[in-house]
Amino acid sequence: MTTLVHTRADLAAELDRAGGEIAVVMTMGALHEGHRQLMRVARERSAFVVVTIFVNPLQFGPGEDFEKYPRTLDDDVAACAAEGVTVVFAPSRDDVYPGGPPSITMHPGPLGEILEGASRPGHFSGMLTVVQKLLMLTRADVAYFGEKDFQQLALIRRMARDLELGVEIEGVPTVRESDGLALSSRNRYLSAEQRLSALALSRALREGAAQSDAESVLAAAHKILADEPGVRVDYLALTGADLGAAPEEGEARLLVAAKVGSTRLIDNVPLQLRKDS
Repeated sequence: MTTLVHTRADLAAELDRAGGEIAVVMTMGALHEGHRQLMRVARERSAFVVVTIFVNPLQFGPGEDFEKYPRTLDDDVAACAAEGVTVVFAPSRDDVYPGGPPSITMHPGPLGEILEGASRPGHFSGMLTVVQKLLMLTRADVAYFGEKDFQQLALIRRMARDLELGVEIEGVPTVRESDGLALSSRNRYLSAEQRLSALALSRALREGAAQSDAESVLAAAHKILADEPGVRVDYLALTGADLGAAPEEGEARLLVAAKVGSTRLIDNVPLQLRKDS
């Protein structure tokens, strides 16, 4: 049976019963199939799975959608129960940040200043701060994050390693709709027409990933995005697998962020770069 708790004290009481490895899946709610896949992967390894549901104000910038971000706790708890989650931790802002916003926060370093960090100043500091707090509060041994937010995943891995947090950070491949659109809680903001336009993002990534060299990858992806008037590109970037410079040959990552209507979407795919023979 899934237990819903709202306070640190009640969470601690549940964790005292764990008796083994604790896995955590961190979310902001409005759960979809992508979140449920994270829960399933966690359950395959760990008998005690905690899902956190908290819309973190620190990672929303001015003009972003904090107030209108969907909050669907009853449906979310039902989804967690269906996936065999042990505990749902849905704290209030005061429980996460007692005494108000923290005076000391996590600094993401150079990796947090590119791509999403350049477009959303302060976002990664707020994200890392709440992730670090929730890792401690949940006493996690392993935490699962989706690869759709690939820069987020890379930063959390770096934080866990650099700060010796003693937590395994596992990435889970992006879950997509049958037409290729990456699952996101923000997809619900799209009109039917905007949703068709949004498919250009995954098409561009697929076409880019089908190419062999960096120049061709970017050219193919740019062409598809340029041909879709409903998409306003923020960035399209080809990087290494660790978000460093793209290699001439080997594992790489193609990432895109764009607005469709007023909704900002991100996506990415892994790919292999090859030298011309």
